[in-house]
Amino acid sequence: MASVSLDSCRNMALHNNKLIRMARENVKGASLLRDAARSAYLPGIDFTGTYMYNQHEIRLLGEDAKLPTMSFDPTTMSYQYNLVKGPDGMPIKDPSSGNYIPSEVAIIPKEAMTYDVHNVFAGAFTLTQPVYMGGQIRALNEIAGFGEKIAAAMQNKVMQEIVYSVDEAYWTVISLKEKKLLAESFVNLTDSLERNVKAMLEEGVATKSDLLAVEVRANEAKIALVKVNNGLSLSRMALAQLCGLPAQTQFELEDEEIQNPVVTEKPLTANMEDVYARRQDLEVVRQTINMLKGKEKLSLSEMLPKVALLGAYSFSNPNVIDGFKRKFGGGFSVGAALTVPIWHWGGDYRRYKAAKTSTTAQRLLLEDLEEKVQLQVSQAQFSLDEAGKTYEMSLTNLKKADENLRQAELGFQEGVLTTNDVLMAQTAWLSANSEKIDAEIGIRLCHTYLSKVLGTMEY
Repeated sequence: MASVSLDSCRNMALHNNKLIRMARENVKGASLLRDAARSAYLPGIDFTGTYMYNQHEIRLLGEDAKLPTMSFDPTTMSYQYNLVKGPDGMPIKDPSSGNYIPSEVAIIPKEAMTYDVHNVFAGAFTLTQPVYMGGQIRALNEIAGFGEKIAAAMQNKVMQEIVYSVDEAYWTVISLKEKKLLAESFVNLTDSLERNVKAMLEEGVATKSDLLAVEVRANEAKIALVKVNNGLSLSRMALAQLCGLPAQTQFELEDEEIQNPVVTEKPLTANMEDVYARRQDLEVVRQTINMLKGKEKLSLSEMLPKVALLGAYSFSNPNVIDGFKRKFGGGFSVGAALTVPIWHWGGDYRRYKAAKTSTTAQRLLLEDLEEKVQLQVSQAQFSLDEAGKTYEMSLTNLKKADENLRQAELGFQEGVLTTNDVLMAQTAWLSANSEKIDAEIGIRLCHTYLSKVLGTMEY
């Protein structure tokens, strides 16, 4: 089976991890929202269709209408009403109503002014072109643009977190693999000592108590080996899950066989302004501040006038254009709309002030996070420096533990040291090796963490 490098694990995680895939989908969604906001500059075209059933017809007349008629009078060169006249030639009035009595009338039947509107179909195509919306459309576009930047920064932040988690899991596997080898070596040491003590017991130069003490230590070493094996299996599963692979995937890591040299140089002093600019969590807050500024503009636009051009083509059946005929008919109409807010009891202004307070609160949050980032960087630098010193000391202790174990074994063979002396030397040797492994992995993790807090982690 080909070994997998740290970079390969990172790449698999960046391509397969579900959290990163979710972040990518969020970026796509933010990009679509930005495109949707841009479309608000363009005219909107809509269609509305309706159907309505009416119980009654429309009757404009309650009964037949009788209308007086007029005739042309050449003497006056004008039209005169045709009225009933008396013997004296004067028009006669109706005693009951006091109105003149027409001699001729035109009849408008009631049925002629009755229209069938039981089934009414209507529709309209409308076009709306914003001209000036108080800066609302511009603010919405700015908010959508900042939302896209926030989503991108969130994606970068998630990627950094995943890479750091992969590095941590990777080096945990390496650490446990080294501790497994160490545990196996310790089991071999205790088994060898157990064999020697048994031989000495048979020769009468060791006691049963010495053998029991060695056997207890041998059993403890085997139990420790089982625990390390279980921990190694679980850590491999955790690494596979981070890489987006099935948890039971079996693969070997490159650094299990060949170890890169541990770098213990002193951490460099960081320019905090550059760190602030690179940190993606701070970028999220900065873009959130910009978004809140856009919401301020959006709230302000509610207090400004708005102008739009309107156009429509509407039609209906029956249509009123041609005398309520049972056919579709319609026409075009164009116009403009102006809306001027006058008085809303201060509601719009208070919403604007509330938006400004949200922006101020976010600025304070950014300042607080920058202070915490500065503390993070200092802690990471101190941790790396401490890890380097711990590693150097562990190497020195390991040399002493190796020599101490060698001297104890020689003294035991020559009979000048007891079994307890050898067990103590083996325990010290095991502890020194374990501390050396922890210090070595600690340096690598401190380097990774420092690059994370500095914002220089490659992903």
